[in-house]
Amino acid sequence: METTGFETDLSLFKYGDLEQLPDAYRALDEDDREDRIAAAREALGDDVIVLGHNYQRREIVERADFVGDSYELSKRAAESDARYVVFCGVTFMAESADVITDDDQTVVLPSMEASCPMAGMAEALQVDAAWADLTAALPDREIVPVTYMNSYADLKAFCAEQGGLVCTSSNAHRAFEWALERGDAVLFLPDKHLGENTAHRLGIAGRAVEWDPWAPETQNPDAVADADVVLWEGYCQVHERFSVEHVERVRAEHPDAKVVVHPECRREVVEAADRAGSTSAIRAAVADADPGETWAVGTEIHLVRHLRRWHPEVTVLPLCGDACVDCNAMRQVDPNYLTWMLEELAAGRERNVIEVTPEEKRLAGIALDRMLRL
Repeated sequence: METTGFETDLSLFKYGDLEQLPDAYRALDEDDREDRIAAAREALGDDVIVLGHNYQRREIVERADFVGDSYELSKRAAESDARYVVFCGVTFMAESADVITDDDQTVVLPSMEASCPMAGMAEALQVDAAWADLTAALPDREIVPVTYMNSYADLKAFCAEQGGLVCTSSNAHRAFEWALERGDAVLFLPDKHLGENTAHRLGIAGRAVEWDPWAPETQNPDAVADADVVLWEGYCQVHERFSVEHVERVRAEHPDAKVVVHPECRREVVEAADRAGSTSAIRAAVADADPGETWAVGTEIHLVRHLRRWHPEVTVLPLCGDACVDCNAMRQVDPNYLTWMLEELAAGRERNVIEVTPEEKRLAGIALDRMLRL
């Protein structure tokens, strides 16, 4: 790359050695899996920790040692003494775990196809090219890049090298404030909806513009010259599906319902909801609800189903009803993949290892450390 001091590649090619599920594992039923997973876990003992993201299916979260959002799970891995970290999530999450765990811990991703579409909308190579255009067009403006946790390690490293940092959906507003104290504008990647909602929270939405790397006609240096926030054209395919009409329908059918949505939703959906927050905040909203309350939840459908099981005293509704969908990347990690991964580790074979290069790991760690100091 031209503006950075390390080499990287498109995520599609970075982990070309990851393997598909062997045929022998494709037809396992739940009883077979349960016995085989239990046997593998017993053989591995404390050498393994299984992490399950909130968006994973029931069969995964029931077998996970910890269930949570991406960075929370990475911290759990770093706090453990486990030799192996089986991350039932998507690629960027496993990368984050590799960045913050010790060198003697190995992070594995059960499915080679579990790649977040939103993270793929801001590849470091593409951002690097856009950065060159932005900085050349605005030589007198100091732009500070901030990337959402939902991004690959090389983009986190890029942001660190250019003076920026990482944020979560919970601390994005503090990351924006940090960046604006140090520069003239924030380049926020990859989720434009979280960026717009954060700008609204800070009262600077009127000074936010979008930068679409796929549409050169939108890349107006004059508009960026007056902006506080430059929003990269990226989004979550699950959360972008929610609409104001979904909120209105729920309120018409359930007048007493409270609506909570993820801040990756469109701005008008967040405005129409009663509350917006991360997956951890959504879990807390339902957990803290009084018995008999009704909550309509605007996020990935598996978390909605988990909340129904975990809190039967609360009526939990999917905000978009039958139209709600799962995350197609999370879907790739099914229980048969978990069975295979654990049995291979118990046999002394490491499969689908996610390993960030040393320089990317160092720089991504800097971006994360800056976030932790907010």
